[in-house]
Amino acid sequence: MSGFDLYIRNGRVVTEEREFLGGVAVTGGRIAQLVEGNPPLEALEEIDAGGLLLLPGLVDAHVHFSEPGRGHWEGFETGSRAAAAGGVTSFVEMPLNAHPPTINAEALRLKQAAAAVSHVDYALWGGLVEDNLADLADLQAGGVVGFKAFMVTATDFPRSDARIMREGMAQIASFGSFLAVHAEDEEMTGRLTMALRAAGRTDRAAWGEARPIAAELTAIDEAIGLAEATGARLHIVHVSCAEGIDRISAARARGVAVTSETCAHYLFFDETDLERLGPVAKCAPPLRAPAEREALWDRVLAGAVDVITSDHSPCLREEKTAGDADIFEAWGGISGVQSTLPALLTEGVAKRGLPLPDLVRMTAANPARLFGHYPKKGSLSAGADADLVLVDPDRRFTLQAADLEYRNPHSAYVGAQFLGSVQKTISRGLTVFDGGRIIGPAGHGERLDGAGLALSGRSRTGGGRA
Repeated sequence: MSGFDLYIRNGRVVTEEREFLGGVAVTGGRIAQLVEGNPPLEALEEIDAGGLLLLPGLVDAHVHFSEPGRGHWEGFETGSRAAAAGGVTSFVEMPLNAHPPTINAEALRLKQAAAAVSHVDYALWGGLVEDNLADLADLQAGGVVGFKAFMVTATDFPRSDARIMREGMAQIASFGSFLAVHAEDEEMTGRLTMALRAAGRTDRAAWGEARPIAAELTAIDEAIGLAEATGARLHIVHVSCAEGIDRISAARARGVAVTSETCAHYLFFDETDLERLGPVAKCAPPLRAPAEREALWDRVLAGAVDVITSDHSPCLREEKTAGDADIFEAWGGISGVQSTLPALLTEGVAKRGLPLPDLVRMTAANPARLFGHYPKKGSLSAGADADLVLVDPDRRFTLQAADLEYRNPHSAYVGAQFLGSVQKTISRGLTVFDGGRIIGPAGHGERLDGAGLALSGRSRTGGGRA
């Protein structure tokens, strides 16, 4: 009888610690052993990964798949297909954009039912809003892996002010969980938006002027202060500027339990791309100046950024084209779950010398740690789930709309040139994406619950390179 179910050999294996020539042996959907060199092994299936990178599958901690209620924007079936095509083997779906948003136990059950069609493994965020403080315990018990609050008003998801965040943080800390926040200052962005619109400004540049770095930093400081006062764990999502990363790092240095996240689009695009591409590149916080993008890359290369995500935020095409005449009318979000890995390979590894182990740390290992799922997820180690991605680092391609698995195939990344292409994605030992095609079945994905996991302390990231 064969020794293993699957043997991937002769690849460039990349963990968060090192690279080496070797492979992975898989049994029962889990990694049985890492293999150094290229020895012969008995297996039912063998894959020669010669010339390819072998990485742990990405853990995308920040996606919006819009179900229930907005499946016509994106649903778990199409969203998870896109994830698999991008080398993402686990994702964590945000509580807004759905109808209803995930802010109570009944809404969570609806979300869980919708998510059951996923092609890859998944977890769910719960929301913190003004009127659901009494629902947080039920959400935790239902399995959410963390909570999300907005410090600025979002569509269908009201802002949480300082009182709500303080009370919510205290509860969430008592669960052993944590709060993620969208950090932009409501007063500043509202005042600037009103002034620009009153002046007749509807052009693309007005979007960035309405939501400056100062608004982001003001909110980051407030959130850190609340975390420091309550002792709660805090995660700042989609940080768009270097100073934001610096303030998070400084807070952590003085003992605040805070982690940082940026997104691939802040590292791939800048504000000139919003001018060039139009509303398809509108997001919040906005794309920043070219010099700011380079400063953010400096923080990534220095190991100061904990997590990189896609913040995949889809919508109907007409929700974007509504901004052609008035940028404020466009939906603010970039569809990107399928492009995170190629974007980072291109702009990070190839262009700026980002070490591949650091890429693995920020896109796989640390996101898994954040939710208490490491080393089951985000790791190439014996006993871990066999979530694997094979990448051709030398393949150049231009992304076409026809390549996208999204329900609405538009993205700021369409037309971009990439160096590094996902060839095969394996979820718990099953190949779900191969040679440009989804071959894994809908419903293969398993739900990753969070109740009780954070109590172990395993969910804390390492805070960058030691």
